[in-house]
Amino acid sequence: MTVELTMLAYSVALLFVLVLIQATAGVLAQGLMPMANSRDDLKAPSIFQARTKRLVDNHREGLILFAPLVLLAAHLDISTATTILGSQLFFYSRVGHALIYLFAVPMVRPLFWAVGIVGTIMIFLALFGLA
Repeated sequence: MTVELTMLAYSVALLFVLVLIQATAGVLAQGLMPMANSRDDLKAPSIFQARTKRLVDNHREGLILFAPLVLLAAHLDISTATTILGSQLFFYSRVGHALIYLFAVPMVRPLFWAVGIVGTIMIFLALFGLA
């Protein structure tokens, strides 16, 4: 498996972890029974529960951009220093982004997000021979 596909698999694993954290935050804030039922009458989420939902949504959005590009690169047998670095930047920035987001560190989170976007753009450009 290429480095790019490995970073994609790790990014999906990170999503699994984040979803588990989100589910746990929901159970802690709302209780097990309300979360196990239809969730039609949930009380307002706790700050941490809402933060974990935003984090999961944000990671999904990043994966929607990243995954198809990595899969296209694999299909086209494109693996260059640029695609490798781009995929590593995406994954490791997403790990940092998740930790910063979970612990509510102010002002730094957008920098980690931006590094992930740069990594994604690097792969996009490499697909067209522009990087």
